[in-house]
Amino acid sequence: MSIFERIKTAIFGPHATTAPAVPPATSASQKPATSMPATPAASAPAPAAARTVEIETVMKGYASKTTQKLNWRTSIVDLLKLLDIDPSLANRKELAQELGYTGSTSDSATMNIWLHKQVLRKLQENGGNVPASLLD
Repeated sequence: MSIFERIKTAIFGPHATTAPAVPPATSASQKPATSMPATPAASAPAPAAARTVEIETVMKGYASKTTQKLNWRTSIVDLLKLLDIDPSLANRKELAQELGYTGSTSDSATMNIWLHKQVLRKLQENGGNVPASLLD
């Protein structure tokens, strides 16, 4: 599993590798009444809209379970640590390659800043609600 897939799984849950999480099915009391018997096509559920995951809420949940002071809002290393993903330079270089980084991986400070922003953007693209202040 790629490093970004591991990030998605930690944020969105175990089914994140195929699509963002979806809301639970509509309950019987919420379905419209019909006088006609349901046909197989009519009884098949409509595709569910993707549920938006509040990234800040999820990350605060992880932060509440650790005694470490981790600044996931600005640091890719701390974000990875919080999600219990190895934040080593080798893993960050691999993540940079996965996400299409074209700069020098020797300049880890520049790469880390790019990685943090790119991970948040990709989480947003996959159904995450990321505060605008974190996308700047």
